[in-house]
Amino acid sequence: MTGRLIMREVRRGLHGAAWLPLAFFLLVATIVPFAVGPDARLLARIGGGALWIAALTAALLPVERLIDPDRAEGVLDQLALSGTSEEAVGAAKIAGHWLTFGPLLLVAAVPGSFLVGLDGPALARTLISLAIGTPALAALAVAVAGMTSGLPRAGALAGLLMMPLAIPLVIFGAAATGDGESAAFKLEAAVALLIVAGAPFVSGAAIRASRT
Repeated sequence: MTGRLIMREVRRGLHGAAWLPLAFFLLVATIVPFAVGPDARLLARIGGGALWIAALTAALLPVERLIDPDRAEGVLDQLALSGTSEEAVGAAKIAGHWLTFGPLLLVAAVPGSFLVGLDGPALARTLISLAIGTPALAALAVAVAGMTSGLPRAGALAGLLMMPLAIPLVIFGAAATGDGESAAFKLEAAVALLIVAGAPFVSGAAIRASRT
C-alpha cells in the first residue's frame, strides 16, 4: 500500500506544475548575481547560501497540494478505513514529494552553481549538501502541510511555520557548501535524519487531528 501511495503522489506531482520549483530555483540563482554585483569572490562566498534558500522556497511552493486536497476529497478518511496508518500516509507523501522535486533540483543545481560563481569543488559540495538536505526539506513541507490543512490562507501560514524550522538545516547545509573539511556535513546529516524520522509522526498526528 505504501508503494502505491508513493507512486500516486509522484504521478500527481508530475502531472501538475512540477516544473514550478525547478523554475523558481533557477530564477533565484539568476537574480543573485544581479543583486550583489559582479564580484566573483563575493558571489562564491554567498552562492551556497543563496542556493539553499532557493531550495527551501522551492520545496515550499507546492505545500497546498500535499495534504489538503486529499482531506477535502475524503481520501484520507478512506485510507484510514482501509487500515492504512496516518504515519504511513505521511511517509509516502514525503517520499513522493521528494521524488517530484529533489532529483530535478539536483540537476538544476549544476547550472545554478555556475550562475552564482561556484567552482568545481564547491559545486560538488553543493550537490552533496543538497542531496543530504532535500529529503528533510520535503519532510518539513509535508509536516507543515498537515498542520495547516483546512486552515484559511494555509500557504502563507505554512511558510511562516516552515522557515524557522528549517533554519538549522539551512545553516549547516550552506556551511557545508563552503568548507568540505568542516563538521558541517555531519551536522547537516544529523539534523536531516532527525527531521525525516520525526516528520511522518508529526504529519500523521496532524492528519488525525484534521479529521476530528
